[in-house]
Amino acid sequence: MTKENLLEKVRSHILNEITHRHSLERSFNWEAIARPNQKLPKGDWKIWLILAGRGFGKTRAGAEAVRSWATSGFYRRLALVGQTQRDVEQVMIEGESGLLHIHPESERPVYNRSRGSLVWPSGAIATIYSGERFEKLRGPQFDGAWVDELAKYRMPEKLWEQLMFSLRLGNDPRLVVTTTPRPLNLIKRMVKGDEGKVVVTRGSTFDNKDNLSNSFLTHMKHQYATSPLGRQELDGVILEEEEGALWRWDQIEACQVKKTPDLDRLIIAVDPAVTSHQNSDETGIIVAGESGNKAYILEDLSGRYAPNEWCQLILEAYHNHKADKIIAEVNQGGDLVEQMLRSMDSKVSFKAVRATRGKKIRAEPVAHLYEQGLIHHVGDLSLLEEQLCSYSMHNRGQKSPDRMDALVWALTELMLTSKKTRKAWMTS
Repeated sequence: MTKENLLEKVRSHILNEITHRHSLERSFNWEAIARPNQKLPKGDWKIWLILAGRGFGKTRAGAEAVRSWATSGFYRRLALVGQTQRDVEQVMIEGESGLLHIHPESERPVYNRSRGSLVWPSGAIATIYSGERFEKLRGPQFDGAWVDELAKYRMPEKLWEQLMFSLRLGNDPRLVVTTTPRPLNLIKRMVKGDEGKVVVTRGSTFDNKDNLSNSFLTHMKHQYATSPLGRQELDGVILEEEEGALWRWDQIEACQVKKTPDLDRLIIAVDPAVTSHQNSDETGIIVAGESGNKAYILEDLSGRYAPNEWCQLILEAYHNHKADKIIAEVNQGGDLVEQMLRSMDSKVSFKAVRATRGKKIRAEPVAHLYEQGLIHHVGDLSLLEEQLCSYSMHNRGQKSPDRMDALVWALTELMLTSKKTRKAWMTS
């Protein structure tokens, strides 16, 4: 290698190193790179509520708020609250936009996993809490807190009560809430200002388009842009129940549970689509079980599948859950559904059901079960829940509610076909 080539190589290495360091320094300069709606609001406020779509940059905004507090010297005791402890660790602390990644080395806190705490060089301490164990907030006190994805919590009101009592240190205790919205009463109260001095920031997934995959954005626009789910998950809009909807969001919120009891029966209910092209209806597939006089919705496996795909998916669920039976609507597919399932598994227990009445007449008794508190949802069933609350009997232009249809068949089979069960819920 000549002297000139060696000098050029060294020069190039130094230039690359300077460029890398400049880029790194800029990535830590939040004031320089953040959009205006990601920066801590100015003025007098107690709660900063960021209601925004997925990919907006909510996590980075929340983490930067905590960084600002912890490094300022004015905030000493902070709470980090996620739906579960694992969510706090994997998203709020160790995630790509989490607290360990957004600090320059000189400011970076030390994470003590066994104690569930972060300690900054300034002396500030942040402690992990989960929405599932909200009672642990009884006793501790803080001058700041960050709550992530509050709308997903199983008991948000309980968590909120304990957190409000604990924000009692310092001259100006503050709280940042970052969440994709759902129409929970708590979030509605914050938006109205009923929870004190609240600054509400709204944002869309597409606000952050410079940092997101073009293929992702294109797919989201094509698949969800005009749908109610898209308004909620992409645009950050709080959905309200449609006029004429049989289900309400407060009912859905109240029916959510974490665990399933021992079940007396378990079934797979299917509302099959007869075509499988891009604009086809979905095949509704609901896994549901019965325990005593209550029913539990365990999984929503619905989606747009080819017939062989939904057959395979149904049979896998049937065996994995050790289900007692598969029930399927056969109005459009006739005997084809049973024939396809039995061609893959000749011993499967199958029951055909046929719709002889309209959707509203079939759905009303099932909605009444929710009013009676006899139905519980286990885990994340957000797509099903959105369809229940957005489907209106007055709007004839909507797509077929295939998830709802499968749910109605499941709960009709579990809760409404037995005279004994029907008597139990009617008198409860």
